[in-house]
Amino acid sequence: MANVLIIDDEENLRKLLARVIELEGYAVLQAATAKDGLKILHRESIHVVISDVKLPDGNGVDLTTTIKKDYPAVEVIVLTAYGTIQDGVQAIKNGAFDYLTKGEHQEKIIPLLSKASEKAILQQRLVSLETQLQSKFGFTNILGEDKSLKACVELARKVSATDTTVLLLGETGTGKEVFAQAIHYESARKTKPFVALNCSAFPRDLLESELFGHAEGAFTGATKSKKGYVEEAHEGTLFLDEIGEMNIDLQAKLLRVLETGEFYRVGESKVRKINVRFIAATNRNLEEESENGTFRKDLFYRLSVFTIALPSLRDRRDDIPALAKYFIRQFSLKTNKPDPKPSAAFLKALQQHPWKGNIRELKNVIERSVILADGELEASLLPADFNIETDNNSLELASVEKRHIIRVLQHTHGNKTQTAKLLGIGLTTLYQKIKDYALETLSK
Repeated sequence: MANVLIIDDEENLRKLLARVIELEGYAVLQAATAKDGLKILHRESIHVVISDVKLPDGNGVDLTTTIKKDYPAVEVIVLTAYGTIQDGVQAIKNGAFDYLTKGEHQEKIIPLLSKASEKAILQQRLVSLETQLQSKFGFTNILGEDKSLKACVELARKVSATDTTVLLLGETGTGKEVFAQAIHYESARKTKPFVALNCSAFPRDLLESELFGHAEGAFTGATKSKKGYVEEAHEGTLFLDEIGEMNIDLQAKLLRVLETGEFYRVGESKVRKINVRFIAATNRNLEEESENGTFRKDLFYRLSVFTIALPSLRDRRDDIPALAKYFIRQFSLKTNKPDPKPSAAFLKALQQHPWKGNIRELKNVIERSVILADGELEASLLPADFNIETDNNSLELASVEKRHIIRVLQHTHGNKTQTAKLLGIGLTTLYQKIKDYALETLSK
């Protein structure tokens, strides 16, 4: 049941109305003034406010405006005195759900309250869902303190409030889709669809059908009409990843959609209109390709109205420990394992790695390490291509020997027979040293 707040300075009437409402199963709070009512709204979860028009410190008509501005998901029912119906009408213009005239309100209040509370509960659920989506996909989900990254986030925040087309540039795995989602879920379109299409995932002929849809019989296998991605994203956002892979003929059709909002399904002559915000992404140099004719220059200019170039992970190495710890927590929960602590050597090896696959590669490496770990995350759990340096300050024979064996194992990709040959020792001796130095994960 909903929570109801009654604001009325007539104590006897207020208590009587509260009793009637409580008997229907509603939780009721009471206030005698507008000021006290707003205090309750600030600290309690209220679905419906029932307010008298005439209050000691104001009136219900103005109070309705304040409530709907600060608490848009709360519904307001106004109680008017006989002969002041114009106040009720004005309250509705100010956002009230409805009004009742005193004297008849006790008979009509419950059906009206039921409708108002149902609407308020649905609205508050929607607000809660929006908050969850923003928390999961919004800018708070973009981790890092690097200045270049923060500059990108600031640019994305500013453009998210508009419908401007955005072009995201950056290497594979730098988080372009994460930025696209954040821009969408922080925009006015956040309650509408976010649709992502990877242009490199479909053959040339199929991509047009996926993008614009097709009519029944448009080609072999088209047994029924189908919506394309642009229609699925109507009133929302369409994210075109790897836009540089799109065929130049299809680029012309995309340009028409960007400029006019109109398109044709494959095999259909009927023009269709859509309202979509476009965000594109690529790891290629589209400006250079537009100059040499492999990408349409007019489409490049249309897409690059607002460009954001994302930094690679190797350009923000100070963020790596925080990102690693975040992914460690994620995969510990996923694998139902205790949250392992990364050793200093583990984190140092991560920071020294070139990260050609950027954040996506880091995520995969952390998942693998968490699966292999039995306790602390040691550098020896990392893949063989990592430059693992342990005991750097030690010149003891055992430390030097261990580092040398690690390097040779990495060189041979874990091949013990080849490693033993290169080290000039017997295979049995190598097995013993691998066991002594806990290097099992580097060998095969």
